[in-house]
Formats: sequence, C-alpha cells, structure tokens
Amino acid sequence: ATTLALMGSAAAFQPFTTKSTATVNKAAMVEELPGVIAPTGFWDPLGLAAKADEATLKRYREAEITHGRVAMLATVGFLVGEKVEGSSFLWDASIKGPAIDHFFQVPHEFWSFLVVIIGGIEIRRAQRAFVPPEEVPVGQAGLMRESYTPGDLGWDPLSIAPEDPLELQEMKTKELQHGRLAMLAAAGFLAQEAVDGQGILEHLSHMN
Repeated sequence: ATTLALMGSAAAFQPFTTKSTATVNKAAMVEELPGVIAPTGFWDPLGLAAKADEATLKRYREAEITHGRVAMLATVGFLVGEKVEGSSFLWDASIKGPAIDHFFQVPHEFWSFLVVIIGGIEIRRAQRAFVPPEEVPVGQAGLMRESYTPGDLGWDPLSIAPEDPLELQEMKTKELQHGRLAMLAAAGFLAQEAVDGQGILEHLSHMN
C-alpha cells in the first residue's frame, strides 16, 4: 500500500513538469519565429498562440503568409488598375471609376480564367503543405506536413532566397512585415472607396 501511495504521489507531479516544459519550449519557439521584431516583440494581444499547439501555430503562420501575399497583390492591383483605367490596350478603354467597381466591368471570361489559375495554385499548395485527408488522425483536420515550412511553395524562379539561415530569416521577416502592411492597406483602400466612391489615386492627387 505504501509503495502504491508513493507511485501515485510521483505520478501526480509528472503532468505539471511536462506541461511546464512544453510551455517553455513553445514560448521559446514562438519568440524565434520570423516576423518577431522590436519594439513589439511577439505581438499577440488576443492570446491565440497561448491557446494553440505547434500544429495550429504552423497553420496560423501559413494563413498569415498567404493572406499577406494576396494583400500585396491586391494593393498593387488597386493602384495599377486605377492608373491604367481608360487605356486603349485594356478592354477597349471600357474600365472606369474606382478599383472596387472594376470587378463588375471586367469580362466574365477573364475571371473564369483567373479562377482556374488560382485553383491550380491552391491545389499544388495543398498537396505540398497538408497531410492527405485519408492519413490525418481523427480530430486533427488541416494537419500540415512536418517537413513543410509555412510559405515555402518551392517556387523561386529568380533564386533570391539566401542560403544563409540568418539572411533567410531576415527575408522572411521582411515579407511578413510587408504582407501585414498590405493587409491593412487593402482593407483601407476598400473602406475608403466604398465610403465616397473615389479612387485611391484620386485621393492622393487631392493631397498635393
């Protein structure tokens, strides 16, 4: 009975040690992620990281990088689309007004083509990044491959990714920061044009 009591007492303390070690390890991992910069450090006001395991954190980072890249394209698209509106080479100069109105003016065939292209890219990303559904354990939907690095689609035609780990970390941080800024910019562009119906470039011209 004494032996069993001692075993029970020792086992009772074990989970606390494991949990504490896991928490420390996750905190250290989070602090080393790309995108953690001064003066904010790891900025997580809603405490999402604290509630997430390593697999969930990996999905969060993949989502942030993907949304950031789309936002960067969207921000450039806003400005370029409004700059070239009315140009004869672009659908017979029929596209006019703020960028948020261009969607309904562009021929449907273009959007169909774009959906096919985006769908192909997303299928390739899913195959590269995620564990096949039939191999995913119950309760772990959306599980990403252990070997996959968030954002690494294996596409670097200009070979700009540095081989030095520190330089690569710095480049990833720069991409994240630009993506975060672009998400705010794209949201701001949409809100501003929806409010007064004027293009972003038109607003900028009034500031001169």
